[in-house]
Amino acid sequence: MSTTTTIPTWVADLQSPPAAKSKNGSIPDPPGYPSQLAGSKDKKAKSTTAAAAAPRKQPTTDEMDTLKLKKAWEVALGPLKNLPMTAIMMYMSGNSLQIFSIMMVFMAFKNPIMGILQTQQAFERFESETNKSGLLQVKLAYVAAQLVALALGVWKVNGMGLLPTTRSDWLAWEAQRDPIEFAVPGL
Repeated sequence: MSTTTTIPTWVADLQSPPAAKSKNGSIPDPPGYPSQLAGSKDKKAKSTTAAAAAPRKQPTTDEMDTLKLKKAWEVALGPLKNLPMTAIMMYMSGNSLQIFSIMMVFMAFKNPIMGILQTQQAFERFESETNKSGLLQVKLAYVAAQLVALALGVWKVNGMGLLPTTRSDWLAWEAQRDPIEFAVPGL
């Protein structure tokens, strides 16, 4: 008795893919797409495959410096892109002394200070001998953006009432203001 096993059609389809469809000559290949017709005698197809097979030209030092400077500007303006979200989070956390608002204030001071201290490390990958002067402006813009973020933290601390802004906060002999009214919570 012989057993014949038939393989499923999907296995047969995977083992022998369908033949390639012929290309319509009226529709050109998209730019940068190598032609599938390697054996074609069409000159256009040969030039397309030759251009696709050619190695890419290495950028010059001026082009690399320009690209590095653009990427450095993206890094420098990064803190400014985070400011709207930070401001909304600070506004929404309220002015009372709670754990969330205290953490927000801590991060509002920690991140800009660490950013200012690590300015050199943030831009050392973009630095070369020919673009040092342009990179100095980028670093100054980065430090200015970090100072703006730090000012946002100071705004939050002032809103929470933690900054000493009245005379009685600074002078020991200055009497505190007497409140005009008292509020007693109901039981």
